[in-house]
Amino acid sequence: MPELQLAVIDVKPGAALESQSGLQLLRPRIYGAYAAPAGPKRAAAIVMHPASNFMGHYLTLPLAQRGICCVGLNSRYAGNDTLLLMERVIQDLGAGVQWLRAQGYEKVVLIGNSGGASLASFYQAQAERLTIDTLIDGDPAGLVPSDLPPVDGLALCAAHEGRSTLMRHWIDPSVTDEQDPLAADPALDLYGTANAPPYTTQFLARFQAAQRTRLARIEDWVWTRLRELRAGEGRRVPGSPRDQTFIIYRTHADPRFLDLGLDPNDRQVGSVWGSGFAGARAVNYAASQMGRLTSLTGFLSQWSSRSRADGPENLAKTSVPVLLCTYTADQSTFPSTRAAWLVAGASRIRNVDIPGGNHYLAGQPNLVIRVADEMAAWIHAL
Repeated sequence: MPELQLAVIDVKPGAALESQSGLQLLRPRIYGAYAAPAGPKRAAAIVMHPASNFMGHYLTLPLAQRGICCVGLNSRYAGNDTLLLMERVIQDLGAGVQWLRAQGYEKVVLIGNSGGASLASFYQAQAERLTIDTLIDGDPAGLVPSDLPPVDGLALCAAHEGRSTLMRHWIDPSVTDEQDPLAADPALDLYGTANAPPYTTQFLARFQAAQRTRLARIEDWVWTRLRELRAGEGRRVPGSPRDQTFIIYRTHADPRFLDLGLDPNDRQVGSVWGSGFAGARAVNYAASQMGRLTSLTGFLSQWSSRSRADGPENLAKTSVPVLLCTYTADQSTFPSTRAAWLVAGASRIRNVDIPGGNHYLAGQPNLVIRVADEMAAWIHAL
């Protein structure tokens, strides 16, 4: 029976002071938990998320039991995406791929689960053709082809389209004061008493237009502030700031959370982080949720319209086989999400619906087995 083991992998240094740990700054490393079956080293997989801790991922042991070495790998930003740069995360993922290749595995596959789907697609697109030489703010990216060895396939499940896409769909447009999470326009407040599902097409049009307006306003401020901080570089006092953090309140207001008639699947009302109306509303106001605290550069890389890490867009630039497992009761991926991935993957992608699967397959051990069976069979057949 395979057992979990610790993987410790050296990575390249990133931005100055990107960690509060002096040990991490002196010797940057990432950590993972892996399970390896006995016998020939034919196939291995990495499951990784930009910021979540995947060392206890539900697929690691089941895949190892089916003959696939699986690594639940964390990026350097695990648990804290304030300064997260997607360009640095793919470098971390590449270190994991190199680590598996050095172990002698013939085939390596990336498992893109949840927010890891866009990461895996971004990685493989750049691995096949590296186009990024600078970060979005203009600083050097520090990426070279050897950082990103290509993999042999991508297996996606509960696959978000990307962090910037989530922000576009989820940001609360009713916020009227970026310094006050309680300041809201009642006419646009998804969780207010003036609006209730089913939503009219007129309300949805106003809501989505206001989402675009708020996000554009934040993005314009980010660029303005970044230019202010960096004005006159070379003439300023050494150690002057080049970045700063800021707060984005209320980032969990997708009408599909409450209106099951929109983009319908088998989901229940609520959020992947809170059930029902009250649960979704609580997430929207929570002190620590999606994109709440971010830096200027982190915002540009992850959440902005300039982010390079859109999943389907990058998947279309790859050439490897793709498996998509769609969890039909997911409250954060929908039929339109599946359609976007299928268009991007074209003839290379095969979709398998997992009926009744929630986003985390929480409390659904039989569905974990089903997904592991599907993925293992697909990987062995590559």
